[in-house]
Amino acid sequence: MALITLRQALDAAREGGYGVGAFNVTDLVQAEAVLDAARATKSPVIVQTIVGASAHRSDEFFWKALRNGIDDYPDVPVVLHLDHGPSYEDCVRAIEAGFTSVMIDGSLAADRMTHSTFEENVAITKKTTDYAHARGVSVEGELGTIGGSEDGGAHKEIVLADPDEAAAFVEATDVDALAVAIGTSHGAYKFTSPPDGSVLHMDLIVEIASRVPDTHLVMHGSSSLPADLRAVINAHGGTLPESWGVPEAEKARSTKLGVRKINQGMDSHMAFAAAVRSYLAEDGINVDPALYEKRGRAAMQAIVAERMEVFGQAGQAWRHELVTAN
Repeated sequence: MALITLRQALDAAREGGYGVGAFNVTDLVQAEAVLDAARATKSPVIVQTIVGASAHRSDEFFWKALRNGIDDYPDVPVVLHLDHGPSYEDCVRAIEAGFTSVMIDGSLAADRMTHSTFEENVAITKKTTDYAHARGVSVEGELGTIGGSEDGGAHKEIVLADPDEAAAFVEATDVDALAVAIGTSHGAYKFTSPPDGSVLHMDLIVEIASRVPDTHLVMHGSSSLPADLRAVINAHGGTLPESWGVPEAEKARSTKLGVRKINQGMDSHMAFAAAVRSYLAEDGINVDPALYEKRGRAAMQAIVAERMEVFGQAGQAWRHELVTAN
């Protein structure tokens, strides 16, 4: 099994009626946590990272190590995905590095703050899709704008997806998956109160899914921001504000409405950070990163495994044995 495309992963998920978590990683320790969780739960998984998101000296250095690390998990169906590719050139770099899926975020202009026109979004997405599909790589596009900040930078305004534009966008670009803005937001601060129907527009998922039945929908900014993890982080020097994320029940419900890929970043990072901060408070003389990173890795693996159960992907790795055999 090992590496598969996003199209293969999400086609199988649609057939089985479940969602597949896409977990952001910024180093090999986090990647191992995600892959170990997938192995333990017998899940297909999407391992994803963002351009410039690691502490390594270059994307290429990190990406090569990430690609090689996945080879140690031949029993796990893995999509290696570039999240929020800011440019066509970045997507090409990822494809050349061995990624099996890329997201071209054409919803924003080059400054990453100004909203692109529909025509501009179509043009860069189609260019990326043509290049990727010719090389057997899947492509995810974005319609509307997911709010917040995926990389810790400036926060972007939410612009909800338009169902009429969704059908035209898919027809013009031939994307395999489509991230639709339904009110979710990136980052550690999302909502000032528990989100309801006035904030999370789940009805948009249903309407857009009916317009683009052969394209898989993606929910970005869907971390739940667990209050217990925030409390641990803040008890050990953190200053995270009180905030509500997307409830687990809503994420599970979204998989029954048409969402197949569910992006998770902050939850696993919060679990990692809470474990590291707790360890450092307990051991005031340790200066070896390996000791606290092991604690963080275990905490991240545990929460990722929990999310795999919620999304329904746990126990579904067998479906890709059939894909490989065929």
